[in-house]
Amino acid sequence: MRAVVQRVSEASVTVDGAVVGALDGPGLLVYLGLTHTDGPDEVAWLARKVWGLRILDGERSASDVGAPVLVVSQFTLYGDARKGRRPTWEAAAPGPVSEPLYEAVCAELERLGARVARGVFGADMQVASVNDGPFTVLLER
Repeated sequence: MRAVVQRVSEASVTVDGAVVGALDGPGLLVYLGLTHTDGPDEVAWLARKVWGLRILDGERSASDVGAPVLVVSQFTLYGDARKGRRPTWEAAAPGPVSEPLYEAVCAELERLGARVARGVFGADMQVASVNDGPFTVLLER
């Protein structure tokens, strides 16, 4: 499981011209990639890590201040471009495997107390954000 986590002052996801997910204030934008071996342990770990990550102003976490979290599925985080010029996506879990895990991460964040906005799994999405800092971290398990 890989996640790129950005501290943002605003973020939204648009699909077919309609905003489908947006943050109502400063928070975290999470791009989430899943691989074949991910399961419940990785889901729980990542949700706890994102919710408790102390990267907001004053070294506070989203859980400390109740900041919203926007989660966007992104299989390209498992792209491998080490060989040749065209990335391979072999390490990315296929939709039937990754979609339930994506939903489980969102649900676990909500269970922990987060207000979670979502992209649309598998859709062609336009993501707009203002990275605050800029501040971006990579989480991987």
